[in-house]
Amino acid sequence: MKTLLAFALLALAATPVAGQPVTNPPETMAERAATLRPGEYVWHPKAAQGGSLLLTIDLTAQRLTVYRDGALVAASAISTGTLGRETPTGVFTILEKKVTHRSSTYDNAPMPFMQRLTEKGIAIHAGDLPGYPASHGCIRLPNEFAKKLFAITAVGTQVMITDDHEIAERKRVADEFQRAKDDYARTVSEQQAAADRVLIDYARAKAEHERRLRDHEAAIARYKAQVAAK
Repeated sequence: MKTLLAFALLALAATPVAGQPVTNPPETMAERAATLRPGEYVWHPKAAQGGSLLLTIDLTAQRLTVYRDGALVAASAISTGTLGRETPTGVFTILEKKVTHRSSTYDNAPMPFMQRLTEKGIAIHAGDLPGYPASHGCIRLPNEFAKKLFAITAVGTQVMITDDHEIAERKRVADEFQRAKDDYARTVSEQQAAADRVLIDYARAKAEHERRLRDHEAAIARYKAQVAAK
């Protein structure tokens, strides 16, 4: 009996108490993105469906990150252009999208979930990921990630390619600040317009009140005149 009681007490002691903090909390999206190995990706299960989308591609880290309204929602290991066939840096927009596509330049090579960035054929698409730059300039992704990414982007989505993650992060922060600034200006404008409407309504109500008051005073004056005449 004592043995059974001891086992019961041990089991109770091992049971976590509700409300206690978790000793080892889950990694953040940024931490998970920073430790991706070749062929791996991470996608936030509760990522927002709407909002401004920005893709950043870090050639040094060989990583693509996806931001929605400034928040990191997905990241993937990639493979970019080799020496002499480097992936160009700069800010691009998606020009064309095709689920099934083959390269017209490199031996009809398949480019699933193709998203073209330049007129010369540089594109984001699913492909082999050896863990280092190995393409002719395109940005290769894991197939499932390429499929997911294809589903949320649109022609015109902005893509920033850099060889320095800090540059991409500064650009993202600057874009987020500009959005906040624009939102503030729009809010102030809307509030001013609402205040103007209230003032206009007040002026109309005041004018109507003064008109009725004058009519009333005129009626009183006429009544007094009639009484005095009798």
